[in-house]
Amino acid sequence: MITFVASVFVFGLLIFFHELGHFAVAKFIGIKVYEFSLGFGPKLITFPRGETAYNLRAFPLGGFVRMAGMDPSEEGEAADESRGFNKKSVGQRIAVIFAGPLMNFLLAAVLFGVIFAFQGQPVPSMGTGIGDINPGYPAHTAGLTAGDKIVSIDGQKVDNWEELVSVINSKPEQSIDVTVLRDGQELFFNVTTIRGEDGLGKIGIYPEEEYVKIGIIQSIALGIEWTINFTFMILLFISKMIFGQAPAELGGPVRVVTEIGIAAQIGLPFLLKLAAFLSINLGLFNLFPIPALDGSRILFLFLEKLRGRPVDPVKENFIHLIGFGLLLLLMVIITYNDILHIFF
Repeated sequence: MITFVASVFVFGLLIFFHELGHFAVAKFIGIKVYEFSLGFGPKLITFPRGETAYNLRAFPLGGFVRMAGMDPSEEGEAADESRGFNKKSVGQRIAVIFAGPLMNFLLAAVLFGVIFAFQGQPVPSMGTGIGDINPGYPAHTAGLTAGDKIVSIDGQKVDNWEELVSVINSKPEQSIDVTVLRDGQELFFNVTTIRGEDGLGKIGIYPEEEYVKIGIIQSIALGIEWTINFTFMILLFISKMIFGQAPAELGGPVRVVTEIGIAAQIGLPFLLKLAAFLSINLGLFNLFPIPALDGSRILFLFLEKLRGRPVDPVKENFIHLIGFGLLLLLMVIITYNDILHIFF
């Protein structure tokens, strides 16, 4: 039950802010908006207000903002609506489309800021406790776990994280004996280091974190900084994935729901961090020039600006329809892989 509630909360939050971006900018520049909907399928709740109907629909798998002048099949008065999307300048239309992904980045910054304001800023601990381990790296393979406190390496006592890193860095591609304290008991592990891109020894561990209280302004600034850093991290990983330097791992709704359930059980800060990370992913994904996504629509608008005339709306919609079908097919394949990954 907690997984279901947490998933509805996270997906609803991400979709609402994305569509709110499109809606707010459309209203600001004077476009007539017929409908603001969360979800697809039959209407569950509707609130008509002015010229816009605000709807909650049955299937919470997305949302949409229906504006005048976006559908080439519109006829009569609707097609000639002076406040239609198609009557606005290219720059204004790009602003409406781009506002959706932009709101996802802003949401991530706000969520990170809220976490830092209440929890504090995470800073590495000065001790030798392991906070996290990279899966598949030597420390993980050897059997070390988060929470272990490293006492010595090759018989050399280490008193702080700086000393620990210095010893490991000096021994690339070497076998080292690591002594750790776990639940009051000393354990011994043999770990073979790898050589990092900087030529230094690595075993894939991170220090434990402590939290330092900071002010609201600092929290907001740190939230923006983390959003930018995560964005570049994701782009770097995607580039490595494209060039075969990283495994092509894609997670669909099933895996995302599973991760949301795990985060919800750990605590609200973890759930909000995951929501922020997913919001960045959603914003980036929508900016890719893939038919049916916001990035593709922006690309068509740039083409219109360069050509001096719009692409045939019927042809453009057909391209988006094909892209949407391919995205659905990809989603089915990813979901199938997710189920295999989780259950088998």
